[in-house]
Amino acid sequence: MRKAFLATLAALTLAACQSDTPEDAPGYGLAGYDPKAAETGKAACDARGGDFRAAGLGGFMTCFTTPKDAGKSCSKSTDCSSNMCLARSRTCAPITPLFGCNDLLDAEGRQVSLCVD
Repeated sequence: MRKAFLATLAALTLAACQSDTPEDAPGYGLAGYDPKAAETGKAACDARGGDFRAAGLGGFMTCFTTPKDAGKSCSKSTDCSSNMCLARSRTCAPITPLFGCNDLLDAEGRQVSLCVD
């Protein structure tokens, strides 16, 4: 009788140690991992009319798109749909995202440098 009681007590004690949060809950393990992320990203990029290719020093796959107002004259960032007004040519950026170091005009028309990799 005593062995059965101890076995039951041990089982109940171990059951009480179980986590209430499943291991596949968001933030644990591989939850949210998409093994087809590149394919999903390419499909979304294609749907927007973009060009899905490696970019930057890391070579991460990136969707490049041409803004509707590419090449349009601008005097501040808010004149462009991409918020990227090139300082030297004073035109909206021809592509987004812009990689490398670029001189841009901010929302007030001041020249700033932006480096993106």
